[in-house]
Amino acid sequence: MRLKLKTGVLDLSRPVVMGVLNVTPDSFSDGGRFSELDAALRQAQRMIEEGARIIDVGGESTRPGANEVPEQAEIERIAPVIEALVSRFDVVVSVDTSKPGVMREAVARGAGLINDVYALRREGALAEAVRLGVPVCLMHMQGEPRTMQENPQYQDVAGEVAAFLEERVVACGAAGLGRERIVIDPGFGFGKTERHNVRLLAELTRLARPGLPVLVGLSRKRTLGSLTGRGVDERMPVGVAAAVLAVERGAHIVRTHDVGPTVDALAVATAVMRCV
Repeated sequence: MRLKLKTGVLDLSRPVVMGVLNVTPDSFSDGGRFSELDAALRQAQRMIEEGARIIDVGGESTRPGANEVPEQAEIERIAPVIEALVSRFDVVVSVDTSKPGVMREAVARGAGLINDVYALRREGALAEAVRLGVPVCLMHMQGEPRTMQENPQYQDVAGEVAAFLEERVVACGAAGLGRERIVIDPGFGFGKTERHNVRLLAELTRLARPGLPVLVGLSRKRTLGSLTGRGVDERMPVGVAAAVLAVERGAHIVRTHDVGPTVDALAVATAVMRCV
């Protein structure tokens, strides 16, 4: 499996770890910790040294109940960080946004991947992504961040998520964004209860589609806390366990706050899987 980048390809024959870099004051796990440029760069360097192949920069929290950030404010948060990362490190930089203007500015500064929780459904987003020519991660979300956890409902969560993502892939293809530039993400925790998340992880293989890498983001999420009774800062071990389970079920990219332990665990899991 390979992902076509604007300047090359990303080899996904082994699991790739994406490090989370939130430059926001209100993210659920690390809000405010990396909002200053120097702190953000130190954190990025640490994650790269631990084995992250992608750094995902976000300037707007998408936690349940989060308020939307004006486009210009989001640009001001992420643009200097992306520019500095691209100039200093040999790493793919991803921008976590759903706004076309932010996508445009991020790619102009060197971002090589768009990570969109709305799956390019916001006005102008799909056309902008096609024009920019970088790969895009399409995520499933039921509802919107402010209200998505109020009462999510599914008859068959894995089947419905897979159907939604396939519809978005088809829509992207019709607009000129080929499958070789698309990653899909089931959206753990985005409009899903604990039961839905566990079922979705158990049935992750149902999302598999030829040529479409699967990205998962389970790190530190509420479901892991509910299952273990652990607080946000105590969820590294269970997040690593969830990452291994996801990769065993076909995930190619793991988005995490805890890069080093995840990289190590996936190295062991991959070695075992190749022997089976």
